[in-house]
Amino acid sequence: MSEVEQAVADAHRREWAYVLAATVRVTRDLDTAEEAVQDAYVQALRTWPGDGVPARPGAWLTTVARRNALNVLRRRKTLEAKLPLLVEPEDTETPDIDPDTIPDDRLRLIFTCCHPALAQEAQIALTLRVVCGVATPDIAHAFLVAETTMAARLTRAKKKIAAARIPYVIPSADELPTRVDAVLTVIHLLYATGHTAHSGDDLVRDELTGRALDLARMLRLLLPADREAAGLLALLLAHHARRTSRTDAHGRLLRLDEQDRSAWDGDLIAEADRLIVATLKAGPPGRFTLQAAIAALHAQAPSYPETDWPQILTLYDELLRIWPSAVVALNRAVAVSMVDGPQAALAEVEAIEHDGRLAGYRYLPATKADLLHRLGRDTEAAVAYQEALVLSDNSAEQEFLTERVTLTKS
Repeated sequence: MSEVEQAVADAHRREWAYVLAATVRVTRDLDTAEEAVQDAYVQALRTWPGDGVPARPGAWLTTVARRNALNVLRRRKTLEAKLPLLVEPEDTETPDIDPDTIPDDRLRLIFTCCHPALAQEAQIALTLRVVCGVATPDIAHAFLVAETTMAARLTRAKKKIAAARIPYVIPSADELPTRVDAVLTVIHLLYATGHTAHSGDDLVRDELTGRALDLARMLRLLLPADREAAGLLALLLAHHARRTSRTDAHGRLLRLDEQDRSAWDGDLIAEADRLIVATLKAGPPGRFTLQAAIAALHAQAPSYPETDWPQILTLYDELLRIWPSAVVALNRAVAVSMVDGPQAALAEVEAIEHDGRLAGYRYLPATKADLLHRLGRDTEAAVAYQEALVLSDNSAEQEFLTERVTLTKS
C-alpha cells in the first residue's frame, strides 16, 4: 500500500469507533452515520495524497463525517422523521468533538450494540460491524454464513434497536453492572470465536482475536475503575501471548504440554500479570479476573508439569462458586486430574455428561477420552475421541483427534 493508503487503513482500525460514535450523535441513526463515515474515509483517500496526512486523522475524519451527515439530514428537510433509532435530548449546537478527550460516545456505541434486547450472536455481529468497522462479508465469513444472510441479520438488529427505542446512552448506575457484564461477555465470545475457529483449515482467526483484543483495550480505557474490564483484558492477553505456539510449522495442533513456552510473548504475559495483581488488590475478583489468574499460572511455569495445579484448582473452585458454568466445571475437572488423579476427574466428567448440560460440546468427549487414556482404558478412549471428532469441523482439531484415535487403537 502507498503511504496514504496505509494511513487510512491505520485510521480505520484505530479511529473508526471514535468517528462513527461522534457522527451518530448528529444522525441518531446508525445506517446514515455509517454511510457518512464511509464517505469520509473515501474522501481521505482522495484528499490526503495532495494535502498530506493530517496530524490528527481521527479529528479530520470526524469533522468530515459529521459534515456529510448534516448535509444528508438537511436534504431530507425533516430531522425528526429520521430519528427513530437513538433517542437523546437534542444538542443546541454541534461542536467539534475531540475523540482523544471525549470517549463517552464510543462507550454509548458499545452499550447500544450489546443491549440485552438483542440475541447474543446479533450483539457480536453488530459490535463487529458498528464498533470495529468490519465489513459485512468478513463478518459473514467469520460466522460461516452467506453475506446476504449476515446483512439481513444486521438489518434486523438495527431495526430491533429502532423498534425498542433503545437509547444511545450509558446505562444508569443501577443498570451498569449487568450491562457491563453483557459487553464483556460479547468481547470474550468474540475472542473465543477467533481463538479456536469452529470450522475451516486454520485453528485461529487472527482478524477476530485482534478485534476482540482491541475492544478489550478500548473498554479498559473507557472504564478504568471497572475491575472486570481489567480482568478480561488480562485474560485475552494471557491467551494471545501463546497464539503462535499453538500449532507447529505444519499447522498441527499442539497440546499445552507440547508447546514451546520460550516462544510465548513475555511482554503480553507481564502486562496481564500487572493487571491481575492490581485487580486482585482492588477487591474480590470476578469471573474474568479469576480466569485470567488461571491462565497466568499456566504461563508462569517453565513447563507444564511444574504448573501450580493446587492453586489453579483453588481458583476454579472460586470461579465455579460465583459462576456455576458447566464449561467451568469441565475445565476444573482437568485441574482435578492433575491434583487428585484421572479417576477422580473422570467421575466429575461423567456427572457433567449425564446431566446433559454440555451435549454436543466437542471438548466434553475429548476431555473424557484423555482421562480414559491416562487410566489405560484405550478402547473406551478411542470411542470418546471418535465422538469428539464427529463434533468438530475444524481441520486442525480433526487432524489432532484422528491422531488420538489411532494412538488409542494401536
